[in-house]
Amino acid sequence: MSIEVQNISKNYGSQKALDAVSFTINKGEIVGFLGPNGAGKSTLMKILTTFISADGGTAKVNGYDVTTQALEVQKSVGYLPEHNPLYLDLYVREYLTFNADVYKVAKTRIDEVIALTGLTPEAHKKIGQLSKGYRQRVGLATALLHNPDVLILDEPTTGLDPNQLVEIRDLIKNIGKDKTVFLSTHIMQEVEAICDRVIIINKGKIVTDNTIENLVQEVVEQVIEVAFDQSVAESLFQQIPDLTQAINNDSTWELTFTTHEDRRTQVFDFAQANGLKILQLSLKSKNLESVFREKTK
Repeated sequence: MSIEVQNISKNYGSQKALDAVSFTINKGEIVGFLGPNGAGKSTLMKILTTFISADGGTAKVNGYDVTTQALEVQKSVGYLPEHNPLYLDLYVREYLTFNADVYKVAKTRIDEVIALTGLTPEAHKKIGQLSKGYRQRVGLATALLHNPDVLILDEPTTGLDPNQLVEIRDLIKNIGKDKTVFLSTHIMQEVEAICDRVIIINKGKIVTDNTIENLVQEVVEQVIEVAFDQSVAESLFQQIPDLTQAINNDSTWELTFTTHEDRRTQVFDFAQANGLKILQLSLKSKNLESVFREKTK
C-alpha cells in the first residue's frame, strides 16, 4: 500500500479542516483529489508530506508513519506544493544541483530528470526567465530527483495556458507509469485525462471514492440543451417534471433534471404545448463535473 490514511483529523481553532478522513491508495495508482476551496485538500497533503501534523488519526506513506518516521517519509515522497517554491535567481541546473546535494543523490540524476521533464531546452536559463509551465517542470524535476515511489502534487497545473496544460498533463501521466501519483486540481478535464480514480472531499469529509467510470454512472443529474425559435420566459419551464434549473445561455437553454429518465420527450411536449419550434436539442453527456456538482452542492 502506497498511502494509508485512517481517521485523520485537523482543526484550525474552531474550524475543522479534516474530519476523520480515511482512504488507501495502492502502488501504481494515479488518484485525483478533488474538492471546493477550503475543503481540506492542501491540509491533508501537508500532513502526508510531514509539513504539518494531524490532531488525530494515523497516516502512512510507503509503510512509514508520518508522525514517528517523518524522515523516511520525506525520503520516499516527491512533493510539489501549490505555490512552487523556487529560487528565481538560480539557473535550472544550479538549482537542481543544490537539491541533489540535499537529497545526497548522484549528479548524473540531474541530467536524467532534466530529460524526463522536458527541461533540456531551458536548462541553461535562470529560473526567473522561465514561463510558468517550465517553472512547474522545474518543480516536478526537483520532486523526482531522489526517485521517490510516491508523488504528491498540489494543483500542479494552476495558472498554465492550454498548451502548457497538455504538456504537464502528459508529463504526469508518463511519470505515473512507474510511480504512485496523488494530485489535487480544480480542472476536471485534467482528472478525466490523467487519473484512474477520484476521491472527493467536502467540508473536511470524504464524500466519494471511486473510479471515474463508476462515478459517472452514479450521477442522477441530467442536463439537456435546447434552442427554440423564439424567446421563452423562465417561469414556463415549471411545467416540465423533475426540472430543477433552467439557465439561458444566449439563444440556448440548459435544463437540469434530477432523474435518470430521458426528459427530451417532455421537452418536445413542452415546446408543442407552448407553440415553440425546437431548433436544437441535445442530451449533455455525464462527466466528472456533474459528479463534482452533485457531491459537493
